[in-house]
Amino acid sequence: MYIKTISIILYTLLLSSCTFAQKPTMSPEEKALREEIGQMLLVGFRGTELSDTSHIVRDIRDYNIGGVILFEYDAPSRSRPRNISSRQQTKRLCAQLQAIKKDKLLISIDQEGGRVSRLKEQYGFPAFASAQRTSEQGLDSVRHYARLTAATLADLGINLNFAPCVDVNINPKCPVIGKIERSFGADAKRVVRCASVWIDEQQKSGVTACLKHFPGHGSSKSDTHLGLADVSDTWKTEELVPYRDLIASKDVRMIMTTHVFNAHIDSVFPATLSYSTLTTLLRDSLHFDGVIITDDLAMGAMTQQYPYEEILMRAIMAGADMLCLSNNGQEYNPDIVPQTIDIIYNLIKEGRIDKNRIHESNRRIKALKSASK
Repeated sequence: MYIKTISIILYTLLLSSCTFAQKPTMSPEEKALREEIGQMLLVGFRGTELSDTSHIVRDIRDYNIGGVILFEYDAPSRSRPRNISSRQQTKRLCAQLQAIKKDKLLISIDQEGGRVSRLKEQYGFPAFASAQRTSEQGLDSVRHYARLTAATLADLGINLNFAPCVDVNINPKCPVIGKIERSFGADAKRVVRCASVWIDEQQKSGVTACLKHFPGHGSSKSDTHLGLADVSDTWKTEELVPYRDLIASKDVRMIMTTHVFNAHIDSVFPATLSYSTLTTLLRDSLHFDGVIITDDLAMGAMTQQYPYEEILMRAIMAGADMLCLSNNGQEYNPDIVPQTIDIIYNLIKEGRIDKNRIHESNRRIKALKSASK
């Protein structure tokens, strides 16, 4: 423990001596607004260790990003490892990330179990069963794996898990939900019971739970990673039941959007870009005042349909508080953070984004960070 503490102190001192390109002089108002925009970004990066030349160090320290996301596989280069190669290495990386600034950083991961497990057995982690398998075995099994997941993440220093998946298994052949066992089942009430256990176990261990994928991906016939998924003819209102019931009964702090198109809710835009979905439905009708985070904006459902500037503008004005920039799609961009902040700041100057939306999002992000240990 003593050696580990000294290592973190030395690492922090090293970061303080690093020099990055000087930013142009800006007014206190512009600086404050840019820092608030930075808090809205949750960013992916390469590296199992940090160095003084790592862009993520710059992004946390100089651009005030709100969080990072860890992956074990780097999709642009089709190689491993990306951020995770062992338990001790991952724990050390999380400590390094938190040491960069005194402000709390969200360190996130997709650790649902089954096929969606970034912490794999080959890296020395336990086997985590899928949501479907645990649900079939009963609530005791659900609780066992939820508790195991929570304890593992808390030990590593990961404080945000994009789980549980509360999609109702309307279409068992859905390529990204039912087919790969990510749903707790076809009964919405059963999904509620299982997800409730996950929320409890994670959050009492200091790991924020994030429900996904709003307003429901379980009926889709296609994969939003590859292109736009239209669920207008397959979506059922019961897919909202887990959100309605859990928001009413649990401390739901974060919900992730999905990029599906649903004409019953919005005849023009997919959920991530839809005011009718995120504000009218989720905020006003379901009374959710936690953080809304987008699914990865590098997914084909977004990049194939809209310019990046329009994605940012519409997502924020629809009601999204945080933007997931995985940097793990077709391309890797080490400057995605400064470029994104510039775009959003200019959209505010042009009057296309209301800066009050930025302030609202920062209020929610601060509340979320304060709620977790």
